Amino acid sequence: MKIAFFSDCYLDLTGGITSSINAQKSALEKNGHTVYIFTTSYPKSKAEKAELAKENIFPVPSCRLAFRGLTPVSRRPKIIEKWLLKFHPEIKNFDIYYIHYESGCSIAGLRLGKKLNIPTIQVMHGREDMGEANIIPFGFRTIVACLLNWFHSWYLPHTKTVHRDNYLADKFSKAKMWTLMVNHANFADLVLTPSEHFRKKLIHYGVKKEIKVFPNGFPDAKFPKNPAIKTLKEGEELRIIWHSRVSAEKRMMPFLKALKKVRGRYRLDVYGGGGDFYRAKRYADRNNLRVIFHGNVPFDSLIHAIGNSHLDVLVSYNFDTFGMTLIEAEAYGVPVFFCDSDMKEVVPKGSFVESAGPSSAKMADALNDLLAHPEKIQQMSETMLNHREEVLISNRIKILEEIFNLAFLSDKITPR
Repeated sequence: MKIAFFSDCYLDLTGGITSSINAQKSALEKNGHTVYIFTTSYPKSKAEKAELAKENIFPVPSCRLAFRGLTPVSRRPKIIEKWLLKFHPEIKNFDIYYIHYESGCSIAGLRLGKKLNIPTIQVMHGREDMGEANIIPFGFRTIVACLLNWFHSWYLPHTKTVHRDNYLADKFSKAKMWTLMVNHANFADLVLTPSEHFRKKLIHYGVKKEIKVFPNGFPDAKFPKNPAIKTLKEGEELRIIWHSRVSAEKRMMPFLKALKKVRGRYRLDVYGGGGDFYRAKRYADRNNLRVIFHGNVPFDSLIHAIGNSHLDVLVSYNFDTFGMTLIEAEAYGVPVFFCDSDMKEVVPKGSFVESAGPSSAKMADALNDLLAHPEKIQQMSETMLNHREEVLISNRIKILEEIFNLAFLSDKITPR
């Protein structure tokens, strides 16, 4: 098959979407498929573009000055559509358009798929309602949510309106972001989510298209051969690793406050950057916390650090739909710590510590209990190691290929 990825989150970024796209691209190509990636990016030289083209990765027209935080922003979808047809006429001959995210480049992929009668599969990666609530300052959230909806509705029809409720859309701004997500998904021919719990939430708010669950996977080329069982002796330092964004939605600050209440020896290694990086570093220094901030590092260095840890943490709450950090830990047999019950779907039973709630006090209680019972580390690590091959992308990619065939052969799509 010839498969075109469209994503507003890929080049010049790190994170779960980038990791999942990389793993899927390599696995699909290994199985004989042709994969192109069209994505936003920071300005690139001709030489840089030529190197990317060797990997079938193509930056679409993107804004030179306007950026959403650290994320490159595409030009308007109609500009991208015209550019694709002019400079990549082969786009008319692809079998599947595989769409990630919900902004300009992704919108262009959906629209072009409809025009060219090519099946479109939309991956709903994340909770944009929570992202907007955590990233946009209070007082501007409603304005930003309305503007995003306005822009989105220029290009894709908004036939469904989500109203404020007592469930996930408890603020007007959140309801507007759910409206955007639902209408975006409904424009595709088929929808994917990485988890069952997110699938149910999308259906609850009005996604009518068929939704399939396809969990993210770990790249085979980086999969460790024989990771050791993790053990922790009484009184030994608990080595904790953080490799999510250092930002408000990932809740680094509440976790640092939890560490203030920990009774026992620990060390937290923080990998990655984000909006709360310097704030978190200052807080750790002021409170003499045993925390080392490494910033962004190459993936090989990161996974080596994961393998040398006792515990991997992901303390976002009501935000993550999957959590790539959890399967990266599972590949190395490292137990995980979280406070969101939805994350139980990602890793095997008996391999995690779940705090009784999202507060710093509850997280500290769970960590103190673990330090009081260090033998739990070995038990959880053994469970992780027994299940770790399940997360290999080569084992999961068969599911995605079946989904592609389903979309390609669907009665809703006229065969070309």
